Parts: sequence; structure tokens; C-alpha cells
Amino acid sequence: MSDTILVVDDEASIRRAIVKAFPDIQVLEASSLAEALEKTQEGYPDLVLLDQQLPDGTGLEALSRLRSIDPELPIVLLTGHGSTDLAVDALKQGVSDYIEKPFKLERLRLTVGGLLERQDLGRQVARLSGVARGRTQLVHQSASMKRVMGLIKRVAAVPVTTVLIQGESGVGKELVAKAIHERSSRSKSPFVAINCAALSENLLEAELFGYERGAFTGADAKGKLGLFQAAEGGTVFLDEVGEMPLNLQTKLLRVLQERCVRRVGGLDDIPVDVRVVAATNRDLREEVAAGRFRTDLYYRLRVVPILVPPLRERPADILPIAESLLTRLSSELGRPSMRLSEDARQAMEAYAWPGNVRELANAVERGVIAAADEVILPDDLILDETLPSPQPSDDAAATQALPPGSLVIPPGERNLAAIERMVVAAALHESGGQKSRAADLLGINRTTLYNKLKDLEGVSSNGAGDGVSDGD
Repeated sequence: MSDTILVVDDEASIRRAIVKAFPDIQVLEASSLAEALEKTQEGYPDLVLLDQQLPDGTGLEALSRLRSIDPELPIVLLTGHGSTDLAVDALKQGVSDYIEKPFKLERLRLTVGGLLERQDLGRQVARLSGVARGRTQLVHQSASMKRVMGLIKRVAAVPVTTVLIQGESGVGKELVAKAIHERSSRSKSPFVAINCAALSENLLEAELFGYERGAFTGADAKGKLGLFQAAEGGTVFLDEVGEMPLNLQTKLLRVLQERCVRRVGGLDDIPVDVRVVAATNRDLREEVAAGRFRTDLYYRLRVVPILVPPLRERPADILPIAESLLTRLSSELGRPSMRLSEDARQAMEAYAWPGNVRELANAVERGVIAAADEVILPDDLILDETLPSPQPSDDAAATQALPPGSLVIPPGERNLAAIERMVVAAALHESGGQKSRAADLLGINRTTLYNKLKDLEGVSSNGAGDGVSDGD
């Protein structure tokens, strides 16, 4: 996808001239301030050419409203009523440049080209280093991710507001959380992340809120600072918040309401100044309906919801992300001259990416390692990995008569571990290898599933096949 500019002018002839002047750039048109705001909200252009005199306001009046949508949006002011005072005022208010009418198209091309080139340079730096101007870089070209970036910039400007990031496993929810933190006034304070599904209830409580000395058997003799206190002035990122036990949900709600924590074994309320950003791949509305998630906490967390779309719904991002990953991974793996063949690029664009960006990163890493020379071919990416189907029993007729999804336990099999392995393998097969989905089917959380996979490793399945794999 090419760069996008928005031209805002009530004279149709000027808009047409600008469209013709940039044949290789997508040009959006607006004839009023209201239409400009709508087009900016929908399309998130890379640059705006803004007329000073509009039917429903002035260009300078539009500046703050446009910047409320995208705080980093470059804006060039166009005017037929030029004056030194207006130019100075415009620059003070943050316009990127100022051009008087009638203008020469060459002058306009130079201005626009320079500003877009500056943005492209920033993207290249980000792709080479992974960070731009000290910020997490979310490589993107799609309109849907431009909208996400717009939300990130707006919520970053309000450093207290709680955010709920939703999206499938592997879409990059933690990167979104870091981007919010790094663009906010809290950026010089800690960003502290914790996976709520990775710890037992007691350990999670101790990690979040800290504990006093002697609070429980095995506690550090000096006590321990909780993550909320450790993140003072910064951001606490609660990943997989949908897995948090109900008892802890009550305590988290109190933190959000009272802005204070109480350590395990403690009596005092300790004030904390943090922003809470939570993330989940679950539908919390369904969790609320099932009684597994508190309604009041759901609304406390969902002040600003950000939905990160899966990679299959934003194909324009596949190759830019792949190229960014290739630059970094090829250098890290000692093969800095690697490149994607045209066939590999086409295969990537045609693939559904059920594991999203995480799966894309794994595929690029495989390609760098497996390629025989400096060109990565489709076979090097191994994009068609699927879990094998469960093996049918000897009694084919009986199996065919069973409803789809049925599991046949071999005659005489009484080993509970072997049967459990078969059930886990079937759930993984049905979920396409996605452990989060498999855990949902099994009625357990993902951490429990990981533990079961470790415990069951090496147990003979007597028919379950090799369906247990690290597919998520």
C-alpha cells in the first residue's frame, strides 16, 4: 500500500490538480472541515494538505481537531490570504509547512515528498533497529492497523485511562501496550508486564500486590514489593486478564477504584500511581455471562477498548512485517544477506496465518535457517504445517457411525494418562493446533494445558498418534 495524503479544499479544481500531481500516491479529498475530520478518522492519512479558508471553519481551527485524531499527523497549510503573521502563527501551532496560493505544483511536490520521505526514513530505522525514537514500532500498512495506531496515540495522551486490548493469540497485544506506554508521559517510568495465566492464584496475588515478611510459608524474610508498586508512575500490563481467578478480580477492582494496594499479610493501604493496560484473547462478555469474570471489573477495564485484528484480515501488513522480521532475524542468525523469493512472498500473502504475527515470525526464522542459499523459497517457510488426524480404530464401520468429533477409546484401554493424552490430542487437532482454543475446549486454562503436555510427554497413547505438538 502506498502513502496516503488528504487534500482539504473547497475548490474542486485545486483538488483535481493535486490528485493529478501525485499519480503514484493515494489522494483522499474533502471539501470541508467536517468531511476532513471524517476522512482522517476513517483513513488515517500520512499527510494532510489543508486549506486555510473552509466553508465551516479555518485551517488553523482544524489543526487541534485533526491532531486529536492523530497527534503526529504532518499538516501543510494552504492559503490564498498569506501574511507573515499567519505563517508565524501556523508554525507555532505545529503545521509542518506553509504554502501560499497560487502555488507551483513543483513546490508542492517537493514539500510533500520531503515530509513523506522523512516518515519513510523513520520506518526504515524502525525496521533495522526494531525501535523508532525509543518507541516500540508496530510495522503496518493496512487501514485497520492505522486505526489502531490512531487509538494508541490518542489514549497515550491521557496517561490515567485504563485500556483493554483484545485480539487473537499472537497478534501483538503486548506490543500495543508498550506502544501506549512509550508514547505517554509515563514513558520514563517502568513498564511492568505479567501473564495472569502463568501463575497460581496465591503466587499471582503475591506478585501483583507484594507481601509482608512472614506472610506465608516460604515468604522472603524481608517481604517483597508488588508489581503495582514497582511500576510506580508507569504502566502495569496484565496479559491474559481473562484467566484471573474471581477472588483476585475483586482485589484488582479495588486497585482500579481506590488507586491503592494492600500487600499480602499487610494492614495498610499503599497509594499507587499507575496506568493499567489489560489484554485478553477471550471474549470477556461471554466470560461475564458464564460467571467467570466480574461485570464491574469488565467495565472498569474496558474504558478504552482496542481490538487488534488478526493478520488474515490485514493482508497488506504481511510482507512489511515479514521484511522487518527478516532484517532483524537474518542479522541475529548470522545470515545478513537473506531475502525472500517472489514465490515465497506470494505464498506468504496467500496463507491464512492462524497463529498471526507470532507464526509469521516463526516462519521467517525457519526460512533463514533452512534456506540453502541467500534466497528463501516457499518450502523453506513450511507454511502448511497441520496436526495429523487422530488414527481411526480397527472397527472402521463403528467409527463411521459415530458423530463427528467422537473419540474412540481402544478396547481394554484403562490407563488414565493414555486416555487423557488422547483427549488432549483430539482437542489440539480440533483447534488446529492453537493451544488457547484447545484449552477452552478442554475447560482448562492454557497454563494447565502446558503442564499436562509436559506430564503426558512420553506416555504411550495407544492410538492418540503424535497429535500433541507445540502448535500455538
